[in-house]
Amino acid sequence: MFGKRILVLVPHPDDEVVACAAAIWRAQAAGAGIFALYLTHGCIEMNTLWPWQRGKYKDIVARRIEEGEEAARFLEIAPVGWCMRPARHLWRELPKALGEIESAVAENAIDQVWLPAYEGGNPDHDGLNALGQILKKKVGVLEFAEYNFSGGKTNAQSFPFPNGTEQVISLTPYEQEKKREALALYASEKSNLNYVGAEHECYRPLADYDYGKPPHPGTLFYARFQWVPFRHPRVDFTKSAEVSAAITSFLK
Repeated sequence: MFGKRILVLVPHPDDEVVACAAAIWRAQAAGAGIFALYLTHGCIEMNTLWPWQRGKYKDIVARRIEEGEEAARFLEIAPVGWCMRPARHLWRELPKALGEIESAVAENAIDQVWLPAYEGGNPDHDGLNALGQILKKKVGVLEFAEYNFSGGKTNAQSFPFPNGTEQVISLTPYEQEKKREALALYASEKSNLNYVGAEHECYRPLADYDYGKPPHPGTLFYARFQWVPFRHPRVDFTKSAEVSAAITSFLK
């Protein structure tokens, strides 16, 4: 199922490890070349940080990029671009992001794209998944489960609604150790990666979705702490209806 020249679309540096580290190694073992396009620098915008953190914003961004570059070397993948937009902005900039992706596909003779599932884990992931519906007219597209809150609990590497096309990679002990090492390279995100397992990964051909609806009923993963009565930097206050409106407007 893997292509020969694969472009991993990385909404935030660390998603390439969370979603598909073992799949990358297995595709490489089959002779594939793996490329990565980083669609944000992974850090929230400066004005969202606590006031006392804003003076070090450039250092915070630089550290995340350095971690991403180190992870790319560890995974032996080739970065083909860094898009300097903040996290939580990808879903708001779908036309521009599509242009960036299409350029990378053309310039690197890509025959398959990998991206996150539509599962409510993160608004940027969900917006990027919708771009796959356009991309799959020209290249193969696989979606990888990362994390979701279907059923009111955190689920890692499993789709909220399986459709029978899923492929599960059971990581060997060696692969599990390597994936944990890769995750540890993102030291700045350690507190946000404690839900990630290293036992298996799950992917499938990009499914057809109704992007006008949330990925699943109930609270989405990124909305778990929106009850906080003040604007905490670590809480994404995006509403799923906003994401759905942005996606459906763009796809129309």
